[in-house]
Amino acid sequence: MSLLDQTSGTIVNIATVLLGSSLGLLLRGRLPERIITVVMQAIGLVVLFIGIDNAFDLTRVAHPPGILLGLVALAVGGALGEWWQLDAGLAALGEALKRRFRGRGRFTEGFIAASLLFCVGPLALIGSIQNGLSGETSFLLLKSALDGFSSLALATTFGFGVIFSVAVIAVYQGGLSLAAGLLATLVPDPAHDPRVLLVNGVGGLLIVALGLGLLDIKRLRVAALLPSLLLVVVFYQLAQRWF
Repeated sequence: MSLLDQTSGTIVNIATVLLGSSLGLLLRGRLPERIITVVMQAIGLVVLFIGIDNAFDLTRVAHPPGILLGLVALAVGGALGEWWQLDAGLAALGEALKRRFRGRGRFTEGFIAASLLFCVGPLALIGSIQNGLSGETSFLLLKSALDGFSSLALATTFGFGVIFSVAVIAVYQGGLSLAAGLLATLVPDPAHDPRVLLVNGVGGLLIVALGLGLLDIKRLRVAALLPSLLLVVVFYQLAQRWF
C-alpha cells in the first residue's frame, strides 16, 4: 500500500476537523450563549456515553483482571504525569501557540480539550492501526464525522485553539498508521487483542473525565493521566510473565 492508502483515514479526519472548526469560528459570537451551552452539554453527554461504553473493555480482560490493571495504571500513570508536569507542559504548549498566532480567550483550554477528545479513545487507536494494516477506513470515517461535529461545537465555545488540534491528530494517528506494519507482528487482531482492549478501557475512562469537564461538573487533570495508556500494556505484559 502507498502512504496515501495507509493514512487516508487520518487525512479525512483532519479535513473534517478543519471544516468543523472553521464553521464554529464563523458562528462564534453569532449564536446566543444559551444555544452554545446546550450544544456543549449535548457533546458532553455523548462524550460521557462513548467513554463509559469503551471503559467496559476493561471487563473483557479476565486474566489478570483488566479493572485492576486499569486502576494501577491510572494511579501510577497519574503520579508520573504529575511528576513530569504533563498537564502544565500541554498548557504551556497551548499558551505558546496562543502567543504565536495571537489567539484570544480560551485558546489553551480549547487546544487541550480538542486534542484529548480527538486522540484519546478506541476509534483513534484501532482505526489508525487498521488503516495502516489494510487501508480500511470505516472506523476513522466514523470518528471523522463525530470529530467534525465536536470541533464545530468546541470552536464556538473555545475559539481558535481547537483548530490546532489537527497537528496532534496528524502526528498521533498518522504515526500509528505508518507504524502498523511493525505492529502487525505484535497485534495480529487489534479488535480483540487484550492489550488493545486495556488501552481502550483506560482511554474510555480518560474520555469520561474529559466529558465531566465539558459538562462543567468537574475538571480533572486528564493530561497527567496519559502515561496510563502505555503503562497498562506494560503491566499486562509483566503480569503475563509472573502469573
